[in-house]
Amino acid sequence: MNHYCTYFDRGFLLPGLALWRSLAVHDPAAVLWVLALDDFTADLLKERAEPRLQVVPLAELERADPALLEAKVNRAPVEYVFTLSPCWPRWLLTSHPEISRLTYLDADLFFFAAPDPIFAAMEAARASVLITAHRFPPWLRHYEQHGRFNVGILSFRRDDAGRACLDDWRERCLAWCHDRVEPGRYADQGYLDAWPARLGAALLVLEHPGVNLAPWNWDSPEAAPPPGGNHPEPIVFHFARFRPLCGDWWWQSGQLDYGVMPWTLRQRLYGPYWQALAAVRTEVAARRPGFDFSHRPARLGRAFWRALPLRVLFGGDWLRVGNRFWNLRLGLGRWSGRSLAFLRRALR
Repeated sequence: MNHYCTYFDRGFLLPGLALWRSLAVHDPAAVLWVLALDDFTADLLKERAEPRLQVVPLAELERADPALLEAKVNRAPVEYVFTLSPCWPRWLLTSHPEISRLTYLDADLFFFAAPDPIFAAMEAARASVLITAHRFPPWLRHYEQHGRFNVGILSFRRDDAGRACLDDWRERCLAWCHDRVEPGRYADQGYLDAWPARLGAALLVLEHPGVNLAPWNWDSPEAAPPPGGNHPEPIVFHFARFRPLCGDWWWQSGQLDYGVMPWTLRQRLYGPYWQALAAVRTEVAARRPGFDFSHRPARLGRAFWRALPLRVLFGGDWLRVGNRFWNLRLGLGRWSGRSLAFLRRALR
């Protein structure tokens, strides 16, 4: 039995439930532990009374970890959420001896296939900790200032090395976990860069191109299709920054900074994900009438106006028609990441 954990509030409730539904299909014996960040989420998930969906309110973790609660006063809300990343799985491993290995998942992940290759690789390497690199293509390597590795999926064994790694990560995040880049650190993520040297053979950097496939690496050499073939079969995709802008028909792809996916791959990934989101929206609305996707208010500051010409040229905001997402740029969007990188170098 595989144990997983994640956390989310009502703003990420639909992606979080879609993640759970994908796990239930592709890992039927899975247990997902959810740290509910608000009462609405905790109450609704508990009402579902699903035995393999375990719900813990944030207040329970804060009572058990007073140092975490103390950190809450010296950082912004999003920075406090970053601080939860090591504290939540550490508490679970400490409190639940039945968990021999715990895999943390960002709430905006979604499984397209069984996770067996992830754990088979971990077993073969006899690793205590598993991480994945961002795998940026060459023209996006400047983003490594935010960390070479991505926090989206991490796995920890209940052994000395796994627990020591979580203890150390927690201590560092409690001391400093801010949404800015400083030498050797960025939020919860920058600390992972030191793990290969610190953990040695206890760490596995998983190189499977279908695991933590994401907007920033779908066009990398590792994920490139063979000549005349298709992209590798995805196991778990990271739908970062994908959110509705207007109703449920106009969406931010989250891909403008990296390169907008071509039509075939986009429909292969985002079409089924939309169906999953729509299905869980119907489920939640049956219990909470009127519940819908969360929409963030538009920010019309300097960053918006700076990016507007690029959005007009390359797209990146998608029109949804049925289960299909249209960029309406005839493939030009694919070059947005390369173009932005070129402009960045030219303006130095």
